[in-house]
Amino acid sequence: MNKTDYSEKTARFILIAVAAGSLSNAAWMLLFPSGWFDHMPALVPEYGTFNVHFVRDIGCSFLTIGVTLWWGLLKPKYLFPVAVFATLFYSAHALVHVFDTLRGHVGAHHWWVDFPTSYLPAIALCWVSLHLYRSEQN
Repeated sequence: MNKTDYSEKTARFILIAVAAGSLSNAAWMLLFPSGWFDHMPALVPEYGTFNVHFVRDIGCSFLTIGVTLWWGLLKPKYLFPVAVFATLFYSAHALVHVFDTLRGHVGAHHWWVDFPTSYLPAIALCWVSLHLYRSEQN
């Protein structure tokens, strides 16, 4: 397998994982908002009090990102712009977590708690978007 094939497969794997994670998170948020709030491993209650409407609003955002990523995977000519918008959402989401941790709204343990669900998807999607951009330039 050459480097290009490996990069393509890695990018596709990342997009599938983020799409599946987004859709799973959306389903949990929309169907069981209080369960999501109380049991999400990211210690969500440390950010503030429960608001069912707000949890479902954010669930709609994750639903949109997940569906859009699946659509992009099925329609490769749209994959680059789809990946860019997913990257924008996840990066903005991660920056909000960075801001809240830096200002002391949540404890320093959130650097690690938030890594798998906030920072890692944003970093991975930045790589995917850059990879897709470079692929389109060739």
